[in-house]
Amino acid sequence: MTQLGTGLDSARAKAQAHREFEAWAATYDQSLLHHFLFTPSYMMLMEEIGDWYRLRRPASFSVLDIGCGTGTVAGLLASSSWPVKATGLDFAPAMCAEARQKAEKAGLLDRASFLAGDSEHLPIADASFDVVTCSNSFHHYPNQQEVVLEMRRILKPGGRLILIDGFRDNVIGWFVFDVVITAIEKDVHHAPWPRIHDYFSKANLTNIHRKKTSLWFPLLATIGDVA
Repeated sequence: MTQLGTGLDSARAKAQAHREFEAWAATYDQSLLHHFLFTPSYMMLMEEIGDWYRLRRPASFSVLDIGCGTGTVAGLLASSSWPVKATGLDFAPAMCAEARQKAEKAGLLDRASFLAGDSEHLPIADASFDVVTCSNSFHHYPNQQEVVLEMRRILKPGGRLILIDGFRDNVIGWFVFDVVITAIEKDVHHAPWPRIHDYFSKANLTNIHRKKTSLWFPLLATIGDVA
């Protein structure tokens, strides 16, 4: 399976993802996937954001988490000591509602906000964010190059994109993501790392590098900067 492209396949994939995540929102935080995939991804994101912050030392900065689910990354950022404003975006309004409720209960709404939107057509002005993150949702996007171009569009000069998804380029990752996850989720595509590198390169991102973690549920972080 390659990038789904436009037309009926793209529309079908988006409709399926919308149904799946709208239905999943209420029980999302109880999923075992948090232990195997989500929490390790969140820790990788926080480490990479921390590296960027220590390098740049901005007086304040903004982060957009695309495919935010119930807002865990935004919550981690908003409760940190960093001078950060976090925004979460998800295709499923029910996920955004759950995220907003969590942030409100934690008293974090002054530093965390959420909006529903399509990653392929971000409702955000050019050069709006210092850091853009995306973890474990990229395989749901039927037009992946367009999404990376959108991520690049909304990044400020000196900004960073951090994208994490299942690593399917070894035997374990192939079985977990290309066989098991694809059988469950249907219209998804875990892109091989050279293709993700190509997406970043075509979006004119620089300093492109990768980090891999975990053995049985391997994850790959691809990082790129805006010059």
